[in-house]
Amino acid sequence: MEPALVLGGGGSFPHIPSLAIRSTSSPPFLGFTFGSRIQWSISLARNPIQQKSHTRLALARAPERDHNVTEPPAKALRRILDLPGVHQGPACFDALSAKLVEKAGFQYCFSSGFSISAARLGLPDVGLISYGEMLDQGQQITQAVSIPVIGDGDNGYGNAMNVKRTVKGYISAGFAGIILEDQVSPKACGHTQGRKVVPREEAIMKIKAAIDARKESGSDIVIVARTDSRQAVSLDESLWRCRAFADAGADVLFIDALASKEEMKAFCEISPLVPKMANMLEGGGKTPILNPLELEDIGYKLVSYPLSLIGASIQAMQDSLAALRGGRIPPPRSMPSFEEIKEILGFNTYYKEEQRYATSTNQLSSQRDGSRDPFSQIWSRTLRIKITGRDGFERLDVRIPAGFLEGITNIVPALGGVNIKALLDDAADEVGGKQLLDFIDTMGDRIQVFLE
Repeated sequence: MEPALVLGGGGSFPHIPSLAIRSTSSPPFLGFTFGSRIQWSISLARNPIQQKSHTRLALARAPERDHNVTEPPAKALRRILDLPGVHQGPACFDALSAKLVEKAGFQYCFSSGFSISAARLGLPDVGLISYGEMLDQGQQITQAVSIPVIGDGDNGYGNAMNVKRTVKGYISAGFAGIILEDQVSPKACGHTQGRKVVPREEAIMKIKAAIDARKESGSDIVIVARTDSRQAVSLDESLWRCRAFADAGADVLFIDALASKEEMKAFCEISPLVPKMANMLEGGGKTPILNPLELEDIGYKLVSYPLSLIGASIQAMQDSLAALRGGRIPPPRSMPSFEEIKEILGFNTYYKEEQRYATSTNQLSSQRDGSRDPFSQIWSRTLRIKITGRDGFERLDVRIPAGFLEGITNIVPALGGVNIKALLDDAADEVGGKQLLDFIDTMGDRIQVFLE
């Protein structure tokens, strides 16, 4: 038994671009990956004769890649598939969520039909979203990031000929891989009721059509063959179909909605040379939620988390709306500051690049109006609002982001007639705290506003 650990960056290792951990023993040691540029390997060898353990540490630097040369998405994904360990891929639903996945240090991500249907249409994943809508959303996602994206191709939106068009479209949109399933139309989320699949022969022909489309396009897009026959028919049927998909040339196999750890093990034992994908549907799907260590030990190579981003987004929006409905603004810690939002969206990068093309005229204009500096810096600071009643007791002492001017009157109606923005403009260059207001309102309460 010899477990091996491959370390790199992302997550808790900000200066190391990759983290991949692999174990060939049971129980596993660890199993997830982030990034890909540098790898270290730590091997723990156990002497079976002496029953004493010793540690062998081997450091190996992965070959440096020229990051000025754009790597084709499919090639990047295949390189990830060749790495040891199990590789986590959150599911995004638009350009912003994809950028956040990349910024978090993940090597790749999925696009989720479930989440795109929710975010783009506000409708359930029951086959209502079209090929054109998925393609358009996918192109926005792939253009927003440099990491490879595996696209949700549903059931190919028709017969084998439709599958060929879908695959070619996804190639043109910049996807590194495409997931194709064997559900009938209209298809739906694999963890919902009433799943039905097409006959075996038709399912196999669709995978063959996908591979032909890849060859005709001169592409190397990764074909992920998914079957929903576990819930529609039986475990045995889903295993038979996956073997047939592997024989047809699929690059990755995926059975959705497996119902137990034993079923997951049975799946990973078939076609051992073809990577397996797991779907950890958060919040109550049919498949048990296992950690990356357990998934790696079973034999999975890729793992998708389809609901984390859309679910967290829904909850955050509901919380914010409840606060606004109650006359409050969301608390500062529940959302990024304006400066952080601008950084995430690329405002600062844009401004730097913009300077390359600046003329003397627009440079002078920018210096005159100073539109970007004084007030935008205020967003990184905090307003403290303090109210002391005429009886001497403290009624309110709250801190909010200084940029939330519209929300201040929801907290203190007496500030409705005060030009807070003008006061903030005057205080933009102040270092440290400053008192902006101190007055007695019509009720006799003392209202103080500080810029911290």
